[in-house]
Amino acid sequence: MCCLTQALALAAVLSAAWRALHGAPVAELSGDHDFQLFLHKNLEFTRKIRGDVAALQRVVCDTFQLCAEEELRLVQQDLPLTQPRLEQCHSRGFQAEVCFGQIHAGLRAYQGSLGAVLLLLPEHTALVETLQLDTANLSSNIQQQMEDLGLDAVTPPAEQRSPPPAFSSRFQQQVGGFFILANFQRFLETAYRALRHLARL
Repeated sequence: MCCLTQALALAAVLSAAWRALHGAPVAELSGDHDFQLFLHKNLEFTRKIRGDVAALQRVVCDTFQLCAEEELRLVQQDLPLTQPRLEQCHSRGFQAEVCFGQIHAGLRAYQGSLGAVLLLLPEHTALVETLQLDTANLSSNIQQQMEDLGLDAVTPPAEQRSPPPAFSSRFQQQVGGFFILANFQRFLETAYRALRHLARL
């Protein structure tokens, strides 16, 4: 009887965790061909964006000798930077609707922040502008998929996009560009893991 009780309790916990992890309606569409196509296409797109961010990180490292994040922590505290969160994309109570919403909002925020990187690296305008465009397109893909799934997608007008952060000195601008790219890379890694998780359901 003891073992049976424990087994039933474990089954209940696993069942609750399963429901929390998958949520509705995404769980119902996890095997849907169009949804899977969306996931795999945007996994590749996210990987491409991560590669472009890494390329710009190398430029910042080579140009300004800003390569080690630990050495810049004190300066980071004084920078006017906000870091979009993706806690719903890796929490135990994973909810695809909230995760998609956070990815979408974060991409829009970073699209604006990349304006500071554009000012910092004018000789790499083409790469930064391509990154901004790809970020906007990935955000639009997420928004469209949310709408297709019947999920809430709040999209502010383009003219309401946040302006790039303003820095008080050239050094702050350089360190700010470093952290925008470093934080964006971490953001993309989490978004990538979330999309890959959904693709494996």
